[in-house]
Amino acid sequence: MDGNIPVQACHPITETVSKDGLVIPIINFAPFRNGTPADKHAVAMSIVNAFKTSGFLYLKDHGIPPSVTSRVFKSSASFFGRPQDQKDTLGWTTPQANRGYVRTGREKLSTVDDQADRTIPDIKESMEIGREGVEGLPNRWPDQLDEEGKDFKKVMLEFFDMCKELHIKVMQAIALGMNLPVHFFDEYVDKGDNNLRLLHYPAMHKDVFKKNPGQVRAAEHSDYGSITLLFQDRRGGLQARSPEGTWVDVTPFPDTVVINAGDLLARWSNDTIKSTRHRVIEPPKAPGSDEDDTDMYPERYSVAYFCNPNMDKFIEAIPGTYGEGEGLSKAKYPGIISGEYLVQRLSATY
Repeated sequence: MDGNIPVQACHPITETVSKDGLVIPIINFAPFRNGTPADKHAVAMSIVNAFKTSGFLYLKDHGIPPSVTSRVFKSSASFFGRPQDQKDTLGWTTPQANRGYVRTGREKLSTVDDQADRTIPDIKESMEIGREGVEGLPNRWPDQLDEEGKDFKKVMLEFFDMCKELHIKVMQAIALGMNLPVHFFDEYVDKGDNNLRLLHYPAMHKDVFKKNPGQVRAAEHSDYGSITLLFQDRRGGLQARSPEGTWVDVTPFPDTVVINAGDLLARWSNDTIKSTRHRVIEPPKAPGSDEDDTDMYPERYSVAYFCNPNMDKFIEAIPGTYGEGEGLSKAKYPGIISGEYLVQRLSATY
């Protein structure tokens, strides 16, 4: 990398969420997509710094139009509004496939040491969509059901490809921010072995949470892959664990995508990047609302795009994250095939 690039060419961080030592910046990605080399460098450094400190950031001007995400949320809501028996015909099968519908109560995300918490199922349902065209691992589309099902497939395939391109761009920024060639990760992520997860947290009676202190909508966990792109609705409820052990609201901001680092990227970076634990609880009261007068928490929708290295790639510590130099440590983890690692993690979840 050219050491003479001025890193103050632009100011990509517009504001932050900050509490209890956890700082989540809102980063403008437009200068990386369209700016000068100095602009790209400044954005890249901001992204990597966020991943090294909090493991979370918001990305604005990321290139996916709001009209597209609105259509995805609308199509997702229509899918989850289908009769249960229709959704069950598209059911999730195996960790190797990781495709299809997951009914409420099947997934237990928590990986905390207290195994008692593993007995409390998450209050959500999801639809998992993988890379299209993988032999022997077909997606479970509702396109055979009706015209709406055909439109659902079209919307989700287009969105999947947009998120794939954003994943590649963010990984290029991470490479630049880690003093690697900007295209270092391209060969690791070009296939798009990623997972698009549509999530629906149904409306719930408040007594469910009052009578079960350990009950959450999605239990405390860390993500498995490289990064996650999360598109939230306005309800809220996502929280990240701070360095002080408290929970900090990852407040929804319009037209931003929340990006967090996953366990495999932390491992890949020899733990120089953090994979921060997070959860989804009952949503906070909307400002100015009279929700305290109701017995129900409203439903919530979100869309997560879980990004992974290509399933056949061997993942080991990135050059520059280990060695004999000052501030460097030994490589902490043995190398592993990406697909094998992800199947191990999924097998423990379902």
